[in-house]
Amino acid sequence: MSNSSFFSDLLRAAHGPLTTRLVQEPAGLGLGMLPKRLVPEEITSMVCGFCSTGCALDVHLRDKQAINLSATPDYPVNLGMACPKGWEALTPLSAPDRATTPLIRNASGQLEPCDWERAMIVFTGRMKEIIARHGGGAAAWLGTGQMPSEELAFLGALGRFGMGIRHGDGNTRQCMATAVSAYKECFGFDAPPFTYADFEESDVLVFIGSNPCIAHPIMWQRVMRNPYRPDILVIDPRHTETAAAATVHYPLAPKSDLVLLYGIASLLIRLGAVDKDFVDAHTSGFEDFERFVARFSPLDVSEATGLDVDAIENLARRIARGKSVSFWWTMGVNQGHQATRTAQAIIALALMTGNIGRPGTGANSITGQCNAMGSRLFSNTASLFGGRDFANPDHRNEVSQILQVPEDAIPTSSGYAYDQIIEAMDSGEIKALWVVATNPAHSWVRTRRFAEVARKLEFLVVQDMYHTTETAQLADLVLPAAAWGEKDGTFINSERRIGLIKKVSRAPGQALSDFRIFQLISRYWGCAEMFSQWTSPEAVFGLLQTLTAARPCDITGIEGYAMIERERGIQWPLSSADVANWEIPKERRLFEDGQFFTPDRRARFVCAVPAAMPEPPDADHPFLLLTGRGTSAQWHTQTRTGKSDVLRKLHPSRIYAEIHPDDASRLGILPGSRVRIRSRRGELVADALPTASVQPGQIFLPMHFEETNRLTAEVFDPISRQPAYKACAVSVTPQKGRKCPLQKKPEKSG
Repeated sequence: MSNSSFFSDLLRAAHGPLTTRLVQEPAGLGLGMLPKRLVPEEITSMVCGFCSTGCALDVHLRDKQAINLSATPDYPVNLGMACPKGWEALTPLSAPDRATTPLIRNASGQLEPCDWERAMIVFTGRMKEIIARHGGGAAAWLGTGQMPSEELAFLGALGRFGMGIRHGDGNTRQCMATAVSAYKECFGFDAPPFTYADFEESDVLVFIGSNPCIAHPIMWQRVMRNPYRPDILVIDPRHTETAAAATVHYPLAPKSDLVLLYGIASLLIRLGAVDKDFVDAHTSGFEDFERFVARFSPLDVSEATGLDVDAIENLARRIARGKSVSFWWTMGVNQGHQATRTAQAIIALALMTGNIGRPGTGANSITGQCNAMGSRLFSNTASLFGGRDFANPDHRNEVSQILQVPEDAIPTSSGYAYDQIIEAMDSGEIKALWVVATNPAHSWVRTRRFAEVARKLEFLVVQDMYHTTETAQLADLVLPAAAWGEKDGTFINSERRIGLIKKVSRAPGQALSDFRIFQLISRYWGCAEMFSQWTSPEAVFGLLQTLTAARPCDITGIEGYAMIERERGIQWPLSSADVANWEIPKERRLFEDGQFFTPDRRARFVCAVPAAMPEPPDADHPFLLLTGRGTSAQWHTQTRTGKSDVLRKLHPSRIYAEIHPDDASRLGILPGSRVRIRSRRGELVADALPTASVQPGQIFLPMHFEETNRLTAEVFDPISRQPAYKACAVSVTPQKGRKCPLQKKPEKSG
């Protein structure tokens, strides 16, 4: 078959039948009274493509095409609830700036349409030429946690094994690398232990650097369903929406959480709150940890955190009194200069009090993107498939045998992390970059530097659903990709639940699913035979199952997509032996038997001396900038949520800066006036929002606006290599020459 015939077959498949498993009668959903022309013909269910909660949405179809969404009433994750993003998830598919044909930059510097034949010849020709001249280390790819596991695996295998690209990472590095590193060292595997039922079964919930009211609103609804009137304890510099609903808010100084957690551990030991039986039977390293934290006195912790001694002791007593205590963290912990050790301090609190493996307990990292968990297990970036180690020859041999690829095609290390790829682009070592379904020209720290180094590349390819992203506008070649709702596959949510996505809408123009694009590239590259088993997403899911056999994430017991649908999502692990021996419960947590994934089956206590913040405020930059989610109606860089008229009405259209009223008054800043914010890397102008939600000396900017990351610092956790987005020094001044729109004209004197 010729390449053009092969592409024609792919395009026909892309525009072929849609997926409508588990069709239900509309009348059963109370729609029977609608006029016939308004009644959807069919309804199917799939998981949402925004955050990691993994809510299920019922997709209403007419003439086999999705026309509307509603929350699935009986899915064990969202229980019939959905946030604003979920209700609007179809809207981005019909945006006018969808990429509908490949685009190539012409001699005059403009992107112009071309056909897939030319796009593939240019892609493979230029990539091969660069690798031939400079080796596989001269090329890299950056992927995402937004694609299905099957596509992530295909990209990782194609890039490393088929094309010989040395370096590949994903934007999961920006959100979850810290949790991965912490879990691996403490538990022996990247293994979030919880299930969402724990939100409803705790008598004490501790949220550290986490604002689920905004970031994960359906998870917060699960908290609100808790019947035990639990203590909700929020440790966060900002008085967030979650802090406002908490039993107690502990407004510590930014990035002092590691000191606080060690101080709490020391107090728990003094209070006799250590579960000695659990610690002795199931952990190692506690005696060293106990000696280490003894130095963190309440007075010293108070000085470092800004919390008074009574508040610190109150926090420790509330944890000590709890019978089922769960600890939850997200980006406020993960995105820090000493983030891995901070996450491990949270894990230590759970271990020392025996709050793990039981209902309502756990050291629980809430994931960011819809399939960050799938990226962690199957993207073939930071680890070899199934959580294996590239450096382990036995692991390389296993992967070689399962995937039928030459063992010498599998590299012996994972290559550069995201920040190291950027540095290698800057130095000229990396000359070609392939960006798939992510937008680093907006989302990476110090964004303008990414654009600067991208211009040094010989070849930049962007594969995305839109041609208008900041990164696509820099590209030499744009490949039009299908989106969520236009392809099949699986996502894995924060509680390890595997859920389905389905093709319920046709991609526009000549856009193809990333899976089909990878098939096309493998054919033009000349390595299609290596991927002869990779015929469909479900076929690849079968390969992923085999890759997990006897691993902590074993999913060999899943009998294809139909079983995932029938069981309303399935949490890993689920081995074939599990299926044979017991009925699958809807909610499962790890470590109920006290056995971990380390060689001795014991969890480890890990600690380190706290390090000073790399960029504290000074005379020139006296404020500390905090960043985070601004509203549940925005998502990341707004690439998709920005397409919805409804969602845009639910948040400010311009970037705004929260500033404490005392600071605003001192600087002559009135509500709604414009302020200029500068860091050592850039500046921006924002609308001022005086509010006591931030402490004096602090500024908060939402992460969703492109301007925010002009300011953030290139500081990384040394273990996880995750960027420290959350704290850097800035100055704030009223914008000169701009009248405050809310300021009244002075009255004339008599």
